[in-house]
Amino acid sequence: QVQLVESGGGLVQPGGSLRLSCTASGPISSILNMGWYRQAPEKQRELVATMPSMGSTNYADSVKGRFTITRDNAKNTVFLQMDSLKAEDTAVYYCFAALERLGIVGASMYWGQGTQVTVSS
Repeated sequence: QVQLVESGGGLVQPGGSLRLSCTASGPISSILNMGWYRQAPEKQRELVATMPSMGSTNYADSVKGRFTITRDNAKNTVFLQMDSLKAEDTAVYYCFAALERLGIVGASMYWGQGTQVTVSS
C-alpha cells in the first residue's frame, strides 16, 4: 500500500532548471532515507542524491554544485532541484525511500514510477 508518486519532469534547454518532487503515502511509520536515481539508455543506473533522516546529504560527482536535494518531512516528500542542466542529465529519474511501515518490524525500499527529464536544444 505504500506508494511513491513523482512529478516535475519535462523538456528543458541546456542551462535550464527543473524541480522534481516525490511524495510517499500509505501506512508509513518513519522514513529513514530518501533520494533519487537516474537511468539513461545504454548507461548504468546512477545514484544521483540522497538525504538521510540522520546524516548528511550525498551527491554524485556528476551533479555536485548543480543539483540540490531537500525534504519536507511533514509531507513525506523529497525534492530535487536541478540547475545548469546538461544534455548528459537526460534520463528517467526515479525517487526512492527507505522506510518503516506502520506496525511492521524492519525497513523496506520503495521506488517511484519514474519521470522523464530531457535536456536538449
